[in-house]
Amino acid sequence: MGLSDDERKALVIYRLEKANKTYKQAFDSIPLGYWEMTGNRLYYAAYYAVSALLLQKGLTVQTHSGIIQMLGLHFVKTGLLDKSLGSLYGKLFSLRQTGDYGDTFDLTENDVMPLVEPTKKLIEEVSQLINK
Repeated sequence: MGLSDDERKALVIYRLEKANKTYKQAFDSIPLGYWEMTGNRLYYAAYYAVSALLLQKGLTVQTHSGIIQMLGLHFVKTGLLDKSLGSLYGKLFSLRQTGDYGDTFDLTENDVMPLVEPTKKLIEEVSQLINK
């Protein structure tokens, strides 16, 4: 059974709020130097925003990899979202995988810091697409 229009709208709003809250968690963790945590929070901030966009457009996805594919197919290839932001989402996913599951590699400031501002831009651009 699918969501009603009101339920869908409420969930989209919730996910955007969660994206912004999670981005703040990432940003606030920077002074602590916990790079795996910062990378994880950056990925999930982007994830919540992109999943809100897909939901708003009626696109259902079951996996994190599926979200990457749908973002590329429906928003990057169509020119609705800049290619660099689609690429960023993939980088954030890889970063999260490495930080969460990599047994022999620790994330560093150099891995994470270049992604902080672009992640904010991705969330802003996705929010604009949702609000069109």
